[in-house]
Amino acid sequence: MSAVAVVTNDIPEKKDVAANKKVQHKVRRKNKKKNKKLRQEEEAKRKAELEKEQQDEDTLDDVEIEYVVQPVDFSSLKDMDGMSNLDENTLQQFSNIFKHFQTAKPDEDEEEFPVHDNTTEQKEDADSDQDEEKDSDQPLSKKKLKKIQRLTVAELKQLVTKPEVVEWWDVTATDPKLLVSLKSYRNTVPVPAHWSMKRKYLQGKRGIEKPPWELPDFIKDTGIMEMREAVKEKENTAGLKGKMKEKVAPKMGKLDIDYQKLHDAFFRFQTRGNYTMHGELYYEGKEFETKLKEQKPGQLSEELKQALNMPPLAPPPWLINMQRYGPPPSYPNLKIPGLNAPIPEGAQWGYHPGGWGRPPVDEYNRPLYGDVFGVAQPNAAPPEVVEPIDKQLWGELEPEEEYEEESEEEEEEDEEEEEEETGAATTDDIADGLVTPSGMASIASGLETPDHIELRKERKRDEDEGPKQLYQVLPEVQKNITGFMGSQHGYDLSAVDKAPTTADQARPQSSKRKADNVDVAIDPSELESGLDEATLRAKYDAQMKAKLPVGAGAEDLSDMYAEHASRQAKKARTQDKRKDGSKKEFKF
Repeated sequence: MSAVAVVTNDIPEKKDVAANKKVQHKVRRKNKKKNKKLRQEEEAKRKAELEKEQQDEDTLDDVEIEYVVQPVDFSSLKDMDGMSNLDENTLQQFSNIFKHFQTAKPDEDEEEFPVHDNTTEQKEDADSDQDEEKDSDQPLSKKKLKKIQRLTVAELKQLVTKPEVVEWWDVTATDPKLLVSLKSYRNTVPVPAHWSMKRKYLQGKRGIEKPPWELPDFIKDTGIMEMREAVKEKENTAGLKGKMKEKVAPKMGKLDIDYQKLHDAFFRFQTRGNYTMHGELYYEGKEFETKLKEQKPGQLSEELKQALNMPPLAPPPWLINMQRYGPPPSYPNLKIPGLNAPIPEGAQWGYHPGGWGRPPVDEYNRPLYGDVFGVAQPNAAPPEVVEPIDKQLWGELEPEEEYEEESEEEEEEDEEEEEEETGAATTDDIADGLVTPSGMASIASGLETPDHIELRKERKRDEDEGPKQLYQVLPEVQKNITGFMGSQHGYDLSAVDKAPTTADQARPQSSKRKADNVDVAIDPSELESGLDEATLRAKYDAQMKAKLPVGAGAEDLSDMYAEHASRQAKKARTQDKRKDGSKKEFKF
């Protein structure tokens, strides 16, 4: 009975669990419905708040702000700090100056700067976009947000200092202001224009043959091209046997050019090539563009005259319109014949073919734009005070002619000095003859005083000096061959070491002191008693020994000299043996 009761009790418990689950499910459904209603109410409240904020912003946009400028007149200037001490005249001058800088109010009907305003169109576009966003309650993508926040090209040009460097793609940069400031910086190298092209670099030059590199004119003038062509023609005409022989034993020095021509070509006639400037990059089709640096306004080239079919002494086709409407404003100082300058000689006024139209004058026949008749005298511009530029080349070698002139001048100066010395010697001889025994010099009454007296101490030369010996003949002597490069001919040099010649004996000794002279002190009492040669030599030797360093006189250096001479002789013998051995070993 107990087992049956347990089973019956389990059945109602299972029914209660199922009922509880149903109740919980119903409660969850109700909560979900409530949460959905609450969410919708909250979203509605948020939308209402956003609409209110937008309405407030629209009301603020409609408000017009008028800026009132404070007038700077005489009374207001007097009340300012530091102006009270000034006179009335100075204050009045200041007020007149400040009036020029005050903006005047434009008329109500007319605008001060009539400019087409695109802000209304932009507002309408923005309003339409906002309406679309309200209708589609979806968040904006990152791409659309970037597009909305992006500056326009006009706005970017207004923000930067150099708007001429702004390109239409600069607004897509992450920091367009920084990009434009970097582009406008001095000496910046721009990015090549082909970066945005879809095709590959230099794709348009495919199939065009590249011309060979041409030598510059100063190298062509040496004649190297003709010599090369002659050598090539000779090689082409040679047969197979000659070509094989040339390969085995090639001939050198075929192009023999004068070195003076090469030197002149590279150091005298060399010209600078065409190089690109800083920041100038190559792009496709650059070589076909016209170089505007070489062209000047108002000067027509021969190619342009042929293209316009202009005969000689004919005006350009735009001259008639210039005479009617005036000169171009971009070139105010440009002289145009037929407009503000006289027409060339041989040309005629008129509207016939080749005519220069009608000169632009007023009702009093006065030229409108300049001296079209060539009557006015040109005002000579005052010469500019410019310091002269020293264009003399530094480091240039002086020519040999100057050296020759200098040597001739030195020889003439030496001759003049010799004449002065001979004149001084004659005057000294005359003065010596007129000296009295008492020591007082007396001059005869018949002699005149000299105009110039030479006081310099120069060596005297006798008038009866014999002729100088320019050279001396040495007697030839036969001797044995010694050494590697020895000779059997020699000369006797003993005649050179003999006593000096008669000319040297006749030449008086110079009164100048030499550096190696020795001073000897002599007592006057010894001179009275008489000095012999032995005592003088003893005094001289004693003075020489005193001049030598301590211990130098007692040392004997003959052994050292002998030892050194033996070493040198031994060294010379070993060198001769080595040379003889190398001669025997060498074979051709």
